[in-house]
Formats: sequence, structure tokens, C-alpha cells
Amino acid sequence: MTRLSVILPVLNEATIIAAALARLQPLRGRGVEVIVADGGSRDDTLAAARPLADTVTRAPAGRASQMNAGAGLAKGEVLLFLHADTELPDGADSLILDGLARTGTLWGRFDVRLSGSHPMLRVVERMMNWRSRVTGICTGDQAIFATREAFFRGGGYPEQQLMEDIAFSKRMKRLAQPLRLRQPVVTSSRRWEKNGVLGTILLMWWLRLRYFLGADPGELARTYERRRA
Repeated sequence: MTRLSVILPVLNEATIIAAALARLQPLRGRGVEVIVADGGSRDDTLAAARPLADTVTRAPAGRASQMNAGAGLAKGEVLLFLHADTELPDGADSLILDGLARTGTLWGRFDVRLSGSHPMLRVVERMMNWRSRVTGICTGDQAIFATREAFFRGGGYPEQQLMEDIAFSKRMKRLAQPLRLRQPVVTSSRRWEKNGVLGTILLMWWLRLRYFLGADPGELARTYERRRA
């Protein structure tokens, strides 16, 4: 039986998908399943992904729906949700499987490190990791994982356009506290560098505050896309 399935939600990632999947080939060699869930790419993402993944599927656009679609096809006992611009640490499969078995918990995430060299990025990553340790709320940049049984018992990812990782964390916390792996994944800092580190920090804090105050995730997603444009 497949022990671990890695699910990548992608959209128009032709420039990076081959490299992202190439990094996962050692895991495939150890029996890890790799699934790419595409949200309607208009570039060559699908063509680049097919030779390097076990399954490539299409799903309605939106990370939540794409990850749920990938999970529905996965054969693994544990599901790992990985952004295409996030790199796992060496031995990530063993870290996840051994950690879950050792602690008896049902889900978790890695610490995160941002790829860029800007000093403010060190502050951002430390705050992300600290906030996650204190609250048990995880973000997609931290490579969230869960046992298959717990994922479906918790209801999977809520089908919303933004903050789906926060909503998922809240669902999963009703079942168990997350496993916090201190070995970091490395996430691209491209969005921070494109729009300015400070500006991106303030935007994300503002969006999260509005979300916690009850704002509609669809409205927040539209705001996020306008500010990124």
C-alpha cells in the first residue's frame, strides 16, 4: 500500500513545474505517489507535468477544490499538500511518517524558510513559524499533511477562494493538535519580492484580520488579486 501521496495544486506554472516535480523524483523512487491537480492552466503546465507525476488531473480553479480533487484520487495513507514553489527538506517522507507514528497525531506541517535574502524575510518566516506554534493554525506555505482518514473525517478543505488553509486548520484542530516539524521547507519569496516585502506583509495581515472578523473569502480573494496585479 502507498504510504504517502504528495498533491500539488497548480495553475499556469509551466516555468517551474518541471523543476518542482524533478525534486520529488527521489520520493517517487521510494514509493511516494505524486499527483498534480491543475486548475485550468492556459500554458504548458500539464504537458510538462505528465512525464514526472503519477497522476495529472483537472479540477475547478481554486486551491481548495484542486487539493480536494487530488485527495480523492490519492492512494496514500497520508496526504501531503505541496505548493509548486515550495521545496521539501531531505527525507521529508520519513519525517512525516515517523513523526505521525511517534506522536500519534493526525496532521501537521513543517516550519518554513523563505528563499530570498531580504532581512525582512527572516522576520516574516520567524513570525509565521511562531504564530503557527502558538495557535496551531498552519498555512499552505508550510506543506500541510494529514492522514487520509483524518482528512476526510474533518471534511477536507473548505471550498473557498482564500484562507482555505486557515479554515482547514480549524477543522483539523477539532480532531487533534498538529505535529510541528522544525525541519523547514523552503518557499519561494517571489510574491514578497514582486510586490514589496513590507507591502505584502501589511496586505496579508489586513486580509487575515478581515477574515477573522467575518469577511467573505471571495471578496478577500478579489482584493488580494487586485493588489498583486
